[in-house]
Amino acid sequence: MSKKNAKPLPWGFLDAYRGTKFNGEWPTLPEMFEITVERYGKRACFTDFEGPGGSKNTLTYDEAYQKIINLAKWMNENGVKKGCHVAVSGKNSPEWAIVYLAALFAGATITPLDYGLHESELDNLLNTAEPVLFFVDSEKYEYFAGKKNKYKVYSLSPKFAETYVYNLVASDKAVLNEDKVTEDDVAAILFTSGTTGTPKGVMLTHKNLVSDCYIAQNHMDIFHTDVFYALLPIHHAYTMLAVFIETISQGAEVVFGKTMAVSKMLKELREGKITMLLGVPLLFNKLLEGIMKGIRAKGILVYGLIRFLMGISYFMKKVFKVNVGKKMFKAILDKASIGSLRVAICGGGPLASSVFKKYQEFGLDFVQGYGLTETSPIIALNPIEHFKIESVGAFFEGYMDMRIADPDEDEVGEVQVKGPMVMKGYYNMPEETAKVFTEDGWFKTGDLGRMDSEGYLILCGRAKNMIVTEGGKNVYPEEIENAFQLVNEIEQITVTGFIEDKAKKSEKIEALIYPSDYAYQKVSGTRGNATDDAKVKELVANEVEKINKKQASYAKIAKITILEKPLEMTTTKKVKRVYNK
Repeated sequence: MSKKNAKPLPWGFLDAYRGTKFNGEWPTLPEMFEITVERYGKRACFTDFEGPGGSKNTLTYDEAYQKIINLAKWMNENGVKKGCHVAVSGKNSPEWAIVYLAALFAGATITPLDYGLHESELDNLLNTAEPVLFFVDSEKYEYFAGKKNKYKVYSLSPKFAETYVYNLVASDKAVLNEDKVTEDDVAAILFTSGTTGTPKGVMLTHKNLVSDCYIAQNHMDIFHTDVFYALLPIHHAYTMLAVFIETISQGAEVVFGKTMAVSKMLKELREGKITMLLGVPLLFNKLLEGIMKGIRAKGILVYGLIRFLMGISYFMKKVFKVNVGKKMFKAILDKASIGSLRVAICGGGPLASSVFKKYQEFGLDFVQGYGLTETSPIIALNPIEHFKIESVGAFFEGYMDMRIADPDEDEVGEVQVKGPMVMKGYYNMPEETAKVFTEDGWFKTGDLGRMDSEGYLILCGRAKNMIVTEGGKNVYPEEIENAFQLVNEIEQITVTGFIEDKAKKSEKIEALIYPSDYAYQKVSGTRGNATDDAKVKELVANEVEKINKKQASYAKIAKITILEKPLEMTTTKKVKRVYNK
């Protein structure tokens, strides 16, 4: 766990607690939380804006710990033993976080479920997970509480006071289960949102999650004064680790956002004094679109001047490591409610380099990361002081291993990894587990990429998405899709291959496009009107042609299909692809 490092290890402080608070290589999640409570008990821990009139509610670490221990004791009194499963599904909230940690303190394995799923889909996952308790939010509570289940149902919302999580009080005689968990026990089972196929239950141990949390901090300083914003669904590995667990590892504060409604989001960003914003490409694209629209509205001269200053800002930051943009564009950032941001991190999908660069130009420390649920999830992250806009970041050399398997002539191959953050396996699926590991123990990510000389990963796309043209060229749909991220006329684009010549089985490139409302406003038309749809198709075709001119001959879009409805997306805003090949 040691490596020569110019700066102290992010987890160096743990040595003072080794042998007293924990005995393993890494603490378990409950042990980690107890250490943080001892260090920062009086500081803000969990915050939301669910008070009267949208006012701010905050639990300190001490207050959160009291609620967690009470609930853990109550769980033990109500049949939860070491190894039992406790499920939770709901909007981001302090109650969700309390249930998550209490289950771990009680010795259970927590199973966070996607609240965006239909009840029947949740039924299937619950049947697989076999929890003894299920904590669910108000909108779905009556459905689950009103049917016969093998598990008992409790509420994350005070709307159902009798079973509300904060009203479940342990008796005076209650004690915590003495059968303590270890770092190698399974802490969480996460069902992958999975853009394809049957969802799998990824088993992540305490060591997986805690090691990944601290190792990632080699490329990203986190301070107890930071305020994280949990806006994306917290059941997802990305938000769960990179926001929730990172927060409690260093005594920072997390603000729980329950909706992506712009007015509510901007209020929470502003009043919460958020310093750490984690999002997916869609969120950052929309935010940037709003900022640039405001600048353009000031006229061509002002727009030209600001773009010129943005160029200077980027040059100073990249070449001289001096951030002049934060002060230069303070008024613009404040208006967008992101003036307090220290760091913005994009994950959950590829981000266009042009978007990445513009945030850097505005003086924000904006970085990309990469990982999978199966890797807890972070396995690459751009260091702020040495970022590369074309890369999802450098892997954590010395603490894990990464290789490019079977590279082609362009040095592109499958990304494979080894390290303490790699999952234990898929729950009750030994054959599926075996498929994703090589004989020598490397985890196969299924992603294609290449690495530069400094260990920075440049992703190309998913192996199963790759299109092979007649000339034998490999085309990665994600790279083409990225080029459209700032095209306002297109809300959703999915690139796929189609067989033009069945005899040759050669593929050409098709774009499935759902036009934006902005495109219809541009032609003063209405969606569903044949004449207006035709105008929008022509508008979209012109935008596609602009991008085509910049693409290699074999990577040009040959066919456009306009969609009447958008394709189904996961909670991290990735299209659920369907494979017919």
